[in-house]
Amino acid sequence: MIKVYHNPRCGKSRNCLAFLENTNQDYTIVKYLEEVPTKEELINLLNKLNIKPLGLVRQKEKIWTENYKNLEMNDDAIIEAMITHPILIERPIIVKDNEAIIAREMDKIEAFFKSK
Repeated sequence: MIKVYHNPRCGKSRNCLAFLENTNQDYTIVKYLEEVPTKEELINLLNKLNIKPLGLVRQKEKIWTENYKNLEMNDDAIIEAMITHPILIERPIIVKDNEAIIAREMDKIEAFFKSK
C-alpha cells in the first residue's frame, strides 16, 4: 500500500494526490500536521528516503529561519524540531514498500512509479 504524507494546503501535495488518483493507485493519506509522526516514524521515513534529517526540513519555513537556522543541531535535535513543528517537514512524501521520495516534482513521481 502506498502512503502519502500530505498537507491539504500545499499545491504540490494536492498535485501528487491528483496524479495517484489519475493513475488509479491505491493509497492512504497521512495528514502529518494532524497526525504528527513519532520519532521512530521519522527515523524510518528518513531511512526510506535515504537522507539526513536536515534534508527533510523546509528550511525557508518561518519557524525554521527564526528559531533554528543559525543553531548547531545534531540529527536528533533536528528530528525533535520536526516533531515539535511538523510544518517543517517537507511534503508531499510518497512511501511504497521500503522506498520513499519527496514528491514535489511530477517527473520525479512518474519515475518513482515507473521503477516499481
